[in-house]
Amino acid sequence: MKRILIATAAAAAIATSAGAAGFDRSGQPLGFLFEKGDYVELSFGFVAPDVRRVPDAYGDVALDYYQYGLSYKTDLNEKVSLGVQFDQPWGARIDYLPTLPIEAHLKSSAINAIGRYKFNDALSVHGGVGVTTIGGFLRLPTTPGRLTFDSDTDVNWLVGVAYEKPEIALRVALTYFSGTDHTLTSTPALPNPNTINPPSTVNLDFQTGIAKDTLLFGQIRWGNWTETAIRVNATDIVTYQNDRFSYALGVGRRFNENWSGAVTFGYEEPEGGIASALSPTDGYRSIGLAATYTMDNLKITGGVRYVDIGDATASTGAFQDNNAIGVGLRIGYSF
Repeated sequence: MKRILIATAAAAAIATSAGAAGFDRSGQPLGFLFEKGDYVELSFGFVAPDVRRVPDAYGDVALDYYQYGLSYKTDLNEKVSLGVQFDQPWGARIDYLPTLPIEAHLKSSAINAIGRYKFNDALSVHGGVGVTTIGGFLRLPTTPGRLTFDSDTDVNWLVGVAYEKPEIALRVALTYFSGTDHTLTSTPALPNPNTINPPSTVNLDFQTGIAKDTLLFGQIRWGNWTETAIRVNATDIVTYQNDRFSYALGVGRRFNENWSGAVTFGYEEPEGGIASALSPTDGYRSIGLAATYTMDNLKITGGVRYVDIGDATASTGAFQDNNAIGVGLRIGYSF
């Protein structure tokens, strides 16, 4: 029962990671670290946002995007386990063409090596190091056409602690992820630096059994966004007024030996003020549905999420009635 319910929580995480049109995309999930034995996991997501000015002058400026993830975890002994993860934590796809000369496509990848040490069945710590790479292209009215950025890589690290009570499927995990700093060389070259520094973040993930075959789970995520900026030719083009919290809460239910399902709700509070033309949204509310099919050592999870993206006012106008649909698939195998 516990194994299937935990898989259900992972299902909801798929729908949660299929986020809105913002820069924070994957949520940096680490659930694979807590699987039993050797485990490999492949995930895929597709997000279709719809972000339009009112009255509509540019069409949908937020382009569809895909998410991929791959994780592997192995137990070295009863206390020590190691994991390797490929993730795509950050990104942006905005296009006002041909009406305005504004477009942006920033993509990232992160590879993390993570270790976990169990003091006992209840308490464990985890931590690791990795590399994050960011690149893409950008066009603004102030730039000489489209700027193509060479990818830049920086070292990142993470550290966390977890408490578990397996008999009631309880787990609480707190993880800190460091930020990174990137200087992007552009073609054509500019006289001053282009920089981007994704934020440091903290995830508080939790789950607990609340009734027979029923699990309550969720996440509180904080990002140090006030220290984050995208600068082109040493000029800020994207900044954030406040650090941001996002919240997710869900309920999972086991239906039989093979099937379990979950419903999740998500929320990020709007911050107000003037948004960037490269991210003309502000906060969100969401609902997601997910299902997991378990057969022997194989788990197949699918999820869908609807996101009501918050209204925003940018230099390019007022954007209202925005939304996104995200779908995801995750395949996990224990061996």
